[in-house]
Amino acid sequence: MVPGVDLASLSAWMDRQALGTGPIKDASLLAGGTQNLLVRFLRDDRVYVLRRPPAYPRANSNETMRREARMLRALKGSAVPHPPLIAACDDEAVLGASFYLMEPVDGFNPSTGLPALHAGSPAVRHRMGLAMAEGIAVLGQLDFEALGLGDFGRPDNYLERQVARWRAQLDSYREHAGWDGEAGIPGLYRVAAWLAANRPSAAEPGIIHGDYHLANVMYRNDGPELAAIVDWELTTIGDPLIDLGWLLATWPEGDDPPPEQTQVQPWMGFPTADEMIAHYGAHSHRDLSAITWYGVLACYKLGIILEGTHARACAGRAPKQTGDMLHAQTVALFERALRWIG
Repeated sequence: MVPGVDLASLSAWMDRQALGTGPIKDASLLAGGTQNLLVRFLRDDRVYVLRRPPAYPRANSNETMRREARMLRALKGSAVPHPPLIAACDDEAVLGASFYLMEPVDGFNPSTGLPALHAGSPAVRHRMGLAMAEGIAVLGQLDFEALGLGDFGRPDNYLERQVARWRAQLDSYREHAGWDGEAGIPGLYRVAAWLAANRPSAAEPGIIHGDYHLANVMYRNDGPELAAIVDWELTTIGDPLIDLGWLLATWPEGDDPPPEQTQVQPWMGFPTADEMIAHYGAHSHRDLSAITWYGVLACYKLGIILEGTHARACAGRAPKQTGDMLHAQTVALFERALRWIG
């Protein structure tokens, strides 16, 4: 038994989709908790990975799952490394939520540890970083309309909406009793004002992953290339430079502590942020003259997202230790943004 997955109901649905026959075997949970669930299993000697919302889904979890599946379907045949989609189910009655099946990825996530090949070579690690920059450069070059994603997002005025959108998110945390609010976030007003005053005048729309960092990629076991970009729950159509800014905001640099999920050891050999920007530019036609703005926006947005868990922890709705850790990351992100704007 796997919590959140009725194997009999799943088998019946797979029968209707002509996805093998017989019992589901060796079902095991790959990830869980409050995050989306990943379940690996065998049927007819074929390996599947099922992805569905958590046991206690958020209000938009089912729609997010449908969007993920649609994006993976659209990426089929592209140069963007991604988990191949097998089938998707929008009928929430089957498992109590939308879900999809994908091929397993033969690779590893660097945040869980590096294999000997990668851990033993600074040159391999350098290429790993450059491969990350290439991944989103290639993604941002795709013609989203030709891929059938013309209605997937709202690219018009995308950048203009960002500061107000995330400020409203921060304001919503006031419902959590005990949260000390804006006082604990250094430079909040200054960063927001700088973003509003320095916003790029134009943006060419494209596909955004939305949460691009080291914990959301998998690398090949036999070398430094990407095996897949994973966790597409925030994907949309907007300004693809958002992804590069997000990568820079979460990239370890100097003495800045990186977010917990992006810590990789050993770090020596990975490219600097400037090298990542230059490499992205070599694989994209996009104007990078305002890339600092995108990095600052990423610090602002990610900091506000992380602060949500701290606010819930203040009200006893999340573990205090987790809330304190994520609040420290919010502070570090805003401090990085302040250094970048000078």
